[in-house]
Amino acid sequence: MDGTMNEHVETAPFSAYEWMLSGRYLRARRREGFISVIAGFSFLGIMLGVATLIIVMAVMNGFRKELLDKILGLNGHLLVQPLESPLTDWKDVADRISQVQGIRLAAPVVDGQALASSPFNASGVLVRGIRSDDLNNLTSIAKNVKQGTLDGFDSGQGVAIGRRLADQLSLHAGDSLTLVSPKGAVTPMGMTPRIKPYKVAAVFEIGMSEYDSGMVFMPLSEAQGYFNRNSDVTAIEVFTTNPDRIDVFRKAVTEAAGRPVFLVDWRQRNSTFFNALQIERNVMFLILMLIVLVAALNIVSGLIMLVKDKGSDIAILRTIGATQGSIMRVFLITGASIGVVGTIVGFVVGTLICLNIESIRRFISWLTNTELFSPELYFLSKLPAEMDFGETFAVLLMALTLSFLATLYPSWRAARLDPVDALRYE
Repeated sequence: MDGTMNEHVETAPFSAYEWMLSGRYLRARRREGFISVIAGFSFLGIMLGVATLIIVMAVMNGFRKELLDKILGLNGHLLVQPLESPLTDWKDVADRISQVQGIRLAAPVVDGQALASSPFNASGVLVRGIRSDDLNNLTSIAKNVKQGTLDGFDSGQGVAIGRRLADQLSLHAGDSLTLVSPKGAVTPMGMTPRIKPYKVAAVFEIGMSEYDSGMVFMPLSEAQGYFNRNSDVTAIEVFTTNPDRIDVFRKAVTEAAGRPVFLVDWRQRNSTFFNALQIERNVMFLILMLIVLVAALNIVSGLIMLVKDKGSDIAILRTIGATQGSIMRVFLITGASIGVVGTIVGFVVGTLICLNIESIRRFISWLTNTELFSPELYFLSKLPAEMDFGETFAVLLMALTLSFLATLYPSWRAARLDPVDALRYE
């Protein structure tokens, strides 16, 4: 009988009674309300930290992808510029380059600055002369024509303008637009500006304010005459099937050109912009990491106070046979539960906001009667968000790791508590 009573039975790790005790400690009684408040704030901190990290990373990814798509959808992945002599042989050069494997389009262009005006307003614009077939192959323009048409673009004296420019000048398809270029005809009195009216053949909307408000497309032959380029072009915009393999295409395009050329790829043209985006993204990640870290430290303080408050409970458990490992696991489960649940809820909240971020932006703008996302400032007309699986997994793993590490010291301290000392001062 006595032998049976004194027999020590070792329970398995993470047994039911350990989970039961942890759950009991998470539901604090009235006199332990302060500890419960700390646990609540720890949960909220981790939830908000994880959700904010997921949202910010998704928005930064969306920005980069949208801007890259918009920029590369209108500007070539490679810009071929002449060296030594003007590009008078642009037709042959463009034909040779377009035959290179992986080259989607080689479009000769004439670029020039001008002032676009109407009876209502005026604005500085970039005029781009381009062939009708090449313009129709730019899907970012051809598939986003809101008014008018690009049919017969080469044959007429019509131009295509962006939606924001049309609104600014109060113009519609079929109206007349006047272009003023400082480089006009040379007279005995000097160079006089060239002023010429053009019919608005089409109005497009890419969704990037810089292009929608500052680009005018003109037939190539008309642009050559307008900018005093009778037989040459400014450059050839080359579009590839894979912009990330641009280094491979550089060599092939140089050889195909068959004349001295200077190449500038999309990374060089936009390096400052995308480097700034990357730096901002990394800094935001580090700053928002601090939210999760602070929440994890709240778990530490909350558990230390819980261990101090439950000293007599720990002592009684030890005297009736609970091992140090068992006590440590009880408090590990208690602290880790806050972190795990907070991380899961944060992931769900962050995902829901990312999926509905544009609707949320519109609602807040309507509620506050303010423009939260100015297209002039952020270039895009919609707030983008694109979640990356690898990044989201890294955020969740980091939050769970910090939550687990935060429980180690308080749990170890609880396991090391001397039952005699704990009961002596009770």
